[in-house]
Amino acid sequence: MSKTFAIANQKGGVGKTTTSVNLAASLANFNKRILLVDMDPQGNATMGCGVNKNQLNTTVLDVLTGDILTEKVVHRCESGMFDVLPANGDLTAAEVELLNKPGKESRLRRALARVKNNYDYIIIDCPPSLSMLTVNSLVACDGVIIPMQCEYYALEGLSALVGTIGKIGKFLNPSLQVEGILRTMYDPRNSLTNEVTSQLRKHFGDKVYRIAIPRNVRLAEAPSYGQPALSYDKHSKGALAYLGLAGEIIRRGKQAKALPETTG
Repeated sequence: MSKTFAIANQKGGVGKTTTSVNLAASLANFNKRILLVDMDPQGNATMGCGVNKNQLNTTVLDVLTGDILTEKVVHRCESGMFDVLPANGDLTAAEVELLNKPGKESRLRRALARVKNNYDYIIIDCPPSLSMLTVNSLVACDGVIIPMQCEYYALEGLSALVGTIGKIGKFLNPSLQVEGILRTMYDPRNSLTNEVTSQLRKHFGDKVYRIAIPRNVRLAEAPSYGQPALSYDKHSKGALAYLGLAGEIIRRGKQAKALPETTG
Protein backbone atom coordinates (compact mmCIF):
# COMPACT_ATOMS: atom_id res chain seq x y z
CA MET A 1 0.00 0.00 0.00
CA SER A 2 1.40 3.37 -1.06
CA LYS A 3 2.22 5.99 1.58
CA THR A 4 2.40 9.73 0.99
CA PHE A 5 4.53 11.92 3.26
CA ALA A 6 4.75 15.71 3.25
CA ILE A 7 8.08 17.19 4.34
CA ALA A 8 6.94 20.36 6.06
CA ASN A 9 8.01 23.14 8.37
CA GLN A 10 6.82 26.75 8.27
CA LYS A 11 10.35 27.78 9.24
CA GLY A 12 12.83 28.08 6.36
CA GLY A 13 16.37 26.72 6.25
CA VAL A 14 15.72 23.55 8.26
CA GLY A 15 16.54 21.07 5.51
CA LYS A 16 13.15 20.34 3.96
CA THR A 17 14.38 20.09 0.37
CA THR A 18 17.58 18.30 1.37
CA THR A 19 15.45 15.79 3.24
CA SER A 20 12.95 15.40 0.39
CA VAL A 21 15.56 14.68 -2.27
CA ASN A 22 17.80 12.48 -0.15
CA LEU A 23 14.99 10.52 1.47
CA ALA A 24 13.56 9.84 -2.00
CA ALA A 25 16.95 8.55 -3.21
CA SER A 26 17.49 6.50 -0.05
CA LEU A 27 14.08 4.83 -0.24
CA ALA A 28 14.75 4.09 -3.92
CA ASN A 29 18.00 2.45 -2.83
CA PHE A 30 15.85 -0.04 -0.91
CA ASN A 31 14.16 -0.90 -4.23
CA LYS A 32 11.09 1.18 -3.44
CA ARG A 33 9.20 2.97 -6.21
CA ILE A 34 9.33 6.67 -5.40
CA LEU A 35 7.68 9.87 -6.64
CA LEU A 36 9.04 13.19 -5.38
CA VAL A 37 6.59 16.08 -5.72
CA ASP A 38 8.07 19.60 -5.71
CA MET A 39 5.48 22.00 -4.30
CA ASP A 40 7.90 24.88 -3.72
CA PRO A 41 7.96 27.64 -6.39
CA GLN A 42 11.72 27.95 -5.81
CA GLY A 43 12.05 24.61 -7.58
CA ASN A 44 15.10 23.61 -5.54
CA ALA A 45 14.07 19.96 -5.26
CA THR A 46 13.59 19.89 -9.04
CA MET A 47 17.09 21.24 -9.66
CA GLY A 48 18.54 18.96 -6.98
CA CYS A 49 17.26 16.00 -9.02
CA GLY A 50 19.05 17.16 -12.16
CA VAL A 51 15.92 18.58 -13.85
CA ASN A 52 16.40 22.10 -15.24
CA LYS A 53 13.45 24.09 -13.90
CA ASN A 54 14.03 26.83 -16.48
CA GLN A 55 13.47 24.48 -19.41
CA LEU A 56 10.20 22.91 -18.26
CA ASN A 57 7.17 23.11 -20.54
CA THR A 58 4.87 21.61 -17.91
CA THR A 59 5.04 21.55 -14.12
CA VAL A 60 3.03 20.55 -11.08
CA LEU A 61 1.00 23.75 -11.62
CA ASP A 62 -0.54 22.21 -14.75
CA VAL A 63 -1.46 19.17 -12.68
CA LEU A 64 -3.08 21.29 -9.95
CA THR A 65 -5.17 23.26 -12.44
CA GLY A 66 -6.19 20.05 -14.20
CA ASP A 67 -4.79 21.15 -17.56
CA ILE A 68 -2.52 18.10 -17.94
CA LEU A 69 -2.65 14.56 -16.56
CA THR A 70 -0.22 13.85 -13.72
CA GLU A 71 1.65 11.07 -15.51
CA LYS A 72 2.40 13.39 -18.45
CA VAL A 73 4.40 15.78 -16.24
CA VAL A 74 6.60 13.25 -14.41
CA HIS A 75 10.37 13.34 -15.05
CA ARG A 76 13.01 10.79 -14.10
CA CYS A 77 15.88 11.51 -11.70
CA GLU A 78 18.39 9.10 -13.23
CA SER A 79 21.04 9.59 -10.55
CA GLY A 80 18.54 8.85 -7.77
CA MET A 81 16.43 6.25 -9.61
CA PHE A 82 13.11 7.88 -8.73
CA ASP A 83 10.45 10.01 -10.44
CA VAL A 84 9.91 13.74 -9.99
CA LEU A 85 6.86 15.96 -10.43
CA PRO A 86 8.76 19.23 -11.01
CA ALA A 87 8.12 22.87 -10.16
CA ASN A 88 9.44 26.31 -11.04
CA GLY A 89 8.51 29.95 -10.50
CA ASP A 90 5.25 29.46 -12.40
CA LEU A 91 3.93 27.79 -9.25
CA THR A 92 3.67 31.20 -7.55
CA ALA A 93 0.54 31.70 -9.67
CA ALA A 94 -1.14 28.75 -7.95
CA GLU A 95 -2.89 30.87 -5.32
CA VAL A 96 -4.68 32.89 -8.02
CA GLU A 97 -5.12 29.98 -10.44
CA LEU A 98 -6.81 27.82 -7.81
CA LEU A 99 -8.93 30.58 -6.28
CA ASN A 100 -12.09 29.75 -8.22
CA LYS A 101 -11.39 26.05 -8.79
CA PRO A 102 -13.77 23.60 -7.08
CA GLY A 103 -12.17 21.75 -4.17
CA LYS A 104 -9.08 23.96 -4.33
CA GLU A 105 -7.61 22.45 -1.14
CA SER A 106 -7.67 18.91 -2.51
CA ARG A 107 -6.42 19.39 -6.07
CA LEU A 108 -3.10 17.69 -5.37
CA ARG A 109 -4.74 14.74 -3.63
CA ARG A 110 -6.95 14.10 -6.66
CA ALA A 111 -4.01 14.48 -9.05
CA LEU A 112 -1.85 12.02 -7.11
CA ALA A 113 -4.69 9.50 -6.87
CA ARG A 114 -4.16 8.88 -10.60
CA VAL A 115 -0.61 7.58 -10.06
CA LYS A 116 -0.52 6.53 -6.40
CA ASN A 117 -0.64 2.81 -7.14
CA ASN A 118 2.51 3.15 -9.26
CA TYR A 119 4.59 4.03 -6.20
CA ASP A 120 5.47 2.68 -2.77
CA TYR A 121 6.13 6.17 -1.38
CA ILE A 122 5.26 9.68 -2.53
CA ILE A 123 7.35 12.45 -0.95
CA ILE A 124 6.05 16.04 -1.11
CA ASP A 125 8.49 18.93 -0.62
CA CYS A 126 6.45 21.80 0.87
CA PRO A 127 7.21 25.53 0.68
CA PRO A 128 8.30 27.29 3.91
CA SER A 129 4.94 29.00 4.47
CA LEU A 130 1.32 28.17 5.18
CA SER A 131 -0.01 28.78 1.67
CA MET A 132 -2.56 27.02 -0.53
CA LEU A 133 0.35 24.91 -1.78
CA THR A 134 1.13 23.70 1.75
CA VAL A 135 -2.55 23.10 2.48
CA ASN A 136 -2.80 20.99 -0.70
CA SER A 137 0.26 19.03 0.38
CA LEU A 138 -1.15 18.34 3.85
CA VAL A 139 -4.52 17.31 2.46
CA ALA A 140 -2.82 14.95 -0.01
CA CYS A 141 -0.58 13.13 2.48
CA ASP A 142 -0.95 10.37 5.07
CA GLY A 143 1.62 11.82 7.44
CA VAL A 144 3.96 14.77 7.95
CA ILE A 145 7.71 14.44 8.45
CA ILE A 146 8.97 17.57 10.19
CA PRO A 147 12.67 18.41 9.78
CA MET A 148 13.94 20.81 12.42
CA GLN A 149 17.13 22.11 13.93
CA CYS A 150 17.67 21.59 17.63
CA GLU A 151 17.31 25.26 18.55
CA TYR A 152 15.06 27.11 20.97
CA TYR A 153 13.08 29.01 18.32
CA ALA A 154 12.55 25.78 16.40
CA LEU A 155 10.44 24.47 19.28
CA GLU A 156 8.13 27.48 19.02
CA GLY A 157 7.76 26.97 15.28
CA LEU A 158 7.10 23.27 15.81
CA SER A 159 4.23 24.05 18.17
CA ALA A 160 2.61 26.29 15.54
CA LEU A 161 3.05 23.66 12.83
CA VAL A 162 1.51 20.90 14.95
CA GLY A 163 -1.46 23.21 15.54
CA THR A 164 -1.82 23.73 11.78
CA ILE A 165 -1.65 19.98 11.16
CA GLY A 166 -4.39 19.50 13.76
CA LYS A 167 -6.68 22.01 12.01
CA ILE A 168 -6.08 20.49 8.56
CA GLY A 169 -6.75 17.07 10.05
CA LYS A 170 -9.99 18.22 11.67
CA PHE A 171 -11.50 19.89 8.63
CA LEU A 172 -9.85 18.50 5.48
CA ASN A 173 -7.91 15.28 6.09
CA PRO A 174 -9.07 13.18 9.08
CA SER A 175 -6.27 10.63 8.68
CA LEU A 176 -3.49 13.26 8.81
CA GLN A 177 -0.91 12.85 11.57
CA VAL A 178 2.66 13.73 12.44
CA GLU A 179 4.66 10.83 10.99
CA GLY A 180 7.94 11.80 12.59
CA ILE A 181 10.27 14.55 13.82
CA LEU A 182 13.65 14.63 12.10
CA ARG A 183 16.55 16.43 13.74
CA THR A 184 18.71 18.11 11.08
CA MET A 185 22.12 19.84 11.12
CA TYR A 186 22.66 17.82 14.25
CA ASP A 187 25.67 18.35 16.49
CA PRO A 188 25.63 16.15 19.64
CA ARG A 189 28.49 18.18 21.15
CA ASN A 190 26.15 21.15 21.55
CA SER A 191 24.40 21.22 24.94
CA LEU A 192 21.35 23.02 23.48
CA THR A 193 21.02 20.23 20.91
CA ASN A 194 20.77 17.69 23.71
CA GLU A 195 18.31 19.84 25.68
CA VAL A 196 16.02 20.25 22.66
CA THR A 197 16.27 16.53 21.88
CA SER A 198 15.19 15.80 25.46
CA GLN A 199 12.20 18.16 25.11
CA LEU A 200 11.21 16.60 21.79
CA ARG A 201 11.31 13.08 23.23
CA LYS A 202 9.31 14.21 26.25
CA HIS A 203 6.50 15.64 24.10
CA PHE A 204 6.60 13.42 21.02
CA GLY A 205 8.06 10.15 22.31
CA ASP A 206 8.90 7.68 19.56
CA LYS A 207 7.70 10.13 16.89
CA VAL A 208 11.26 11.48 17.11
CA TYR A 209 13.36 9.49 14.67
CA ARG A 210 16.34 7.73 16.20
CA ILE A 211 18.38 8.82 13.21
CA ALA A 212 19.53 12.47 13.17
CA ILE A 213 21.05 14.19 10.13
CA PRO A 214 24.48 15.72 10.85
CA ARG A 215 25.92 18.87 9.36
CA ASN A 216 27.70 17.61 6.28
CA VAL A 217 29.54 19.37 3.45
CA ARG A 218 28.59 16.71 0.91
CA LEU A 219 24.89 17.26 1.59
CA ALA A 220 25.38 20.94 0.82
CA GLU A 221 27.46 20.31 -2.32
CA ALA A 222 25.33 17.61 -3.97
CA PRO A 223 22.44 19.88 -5.19
CA SER A 224 24.82 21.99 -7.28
CA TYR A 225 25.61 18.82 -9.24
CA GLY A 226 21.91 17.95 -9.60
CA GLN A 227 22.35 14.78 -7.56
CA PRO A 228 21.23 13.33 -4.23
CA ALA A 229 24.11 12.85 -1.78
CA LEU A 230 23.82 9.08 -2.23
CA SER A 231 24.97 9.28 -5.84
CA TYR A 232 27.32 12.24 -5.27
CA ASP A 233 29.20 10.62 -2.38
CA LYS A 234 27.57 7.45 -1.05
CA HIS A 235 30.12 7.15 1.76
CA SER A 236 29.47 10.63 3.20
CA LYS A 237 27.98 10.95 6.67
CA GLY A 238 24.96 12.76 5.23
CA ALA A 239 24.20 10.05 2.67
CA LEU A 240 24.56 7.31 5.27
CA ALA A 241 22.29 9.18 7.69
CA TYR A 242 19.50 9.43 5.10
CA LEU A 243 19.91 5.74 4.30
CA GLY A 244 19.42 5.08 7.99
CA LEU A 245 16.31 7.29 8.02
CA ALA A 246 14.85 5.42 5.04
CA GLY A 247 15.45 2.12 6.82
CA GLU A 248 13.77 3.43 9.97
CA ILE A 249 10.72 4.62 8.00
CA ILE A 250 10.39 1.24 6.24
CA ARG A 251 10.66 -0.61 9.56
CA ARG A 252 8.03 1.61 11.16
CA GLY A 253 5.71 0.92 8.25
CA LYS A 254 6.12 -2.83 8.67
CA GLN A 255 5.52 -2.58 12.43
CA ALA A 256 2.36 -0.53 11.86
CA LYS A 257 1.03 -3.19 9.46
CA ALA A 258 1.83 -5.97 11.91
CA LEU A 259 0.22 -4.21 14.91
CA PRO A 260 -3.43 -5.18 14.22
CA GLU A 261 -2.38 -8.82 13.79
CA THR A 262 -0.59 -8.92 17.14
CA THR A 263 -3.40 -7.17 19.02
CA GLY A 264 -6.38 -8.74 17.26
